[in-house]
Amino acid sequence: MVQPQKPDRDTQEVIDALGRSVAISGLSQAAFARAVGTSAPRMSTYLRGATRPSAWFCARANRLAKALADADERRLMSAPETATDIRRALRAGKRAWAWRMLLQGRDHLRLMLTDTAYADLDLTGSWEAVPGPTGDTGFDALLAALASHEFEKAGHLAPEWTQIEPLDEEWQPPHPFLSPERVVDRTPLWLRRLRIYVPERDLATA
Repeated sequence: MVQPQKPDRDTQEVIDALGRSVAISGLSQAAFARAVGTSAPRMSTYLRGATRPSAWFCARANRLAKALADADERRLMSAPETATDIRRALRAGKRAWAWRMLLQGRDHLRLMLTDTAYADLDLTGSWEAVPGPTGDTGFDALLAALASHEFEKAGHLAPEWTQIEPLDEEWQPPHPFLSPERVVDRTPLWLRRLRIYVPERDLATA
């Protein structure tokens, strides 16, 4: 049986560096692959040394992993964590809690972007990380829209994953007090353009 060839020193350093990035991110290998913009099988080839990632990919993996770890250390929600918490709440039938997690994540992103206490840290990389699906296309779209809006308000380039097209079908969650027409009227324009209808007041705070 032919033994697999041992990676050369430089390849092994890349393997080790990527392995450390996965470990400090706090995500599974598959979730980290998604977060940095690649597939789980592709990441596996990098970690085996079967394929050599670009310098850009290695730098991004290192930066986002550090941002995810730094955010977690400060108990600030990242995009992947926010999506995971929404998914868990929806699976448990706790829709109100899913909304709370959505808005809490958004509020944490706002802090990262605007609070001077975090000025020396690159915490926003934890929101450049691509989140997994929430299990609800409406929540997926709203999470992306909220994140994009916060980045743009702060004068930052919004991450690519937040740049979404209008939904094929309108998404208007049932409202306990307002008629569907009033919900539409009270939805901000930047959401209406995406065919998402949620009153601005309902997005005020977690």
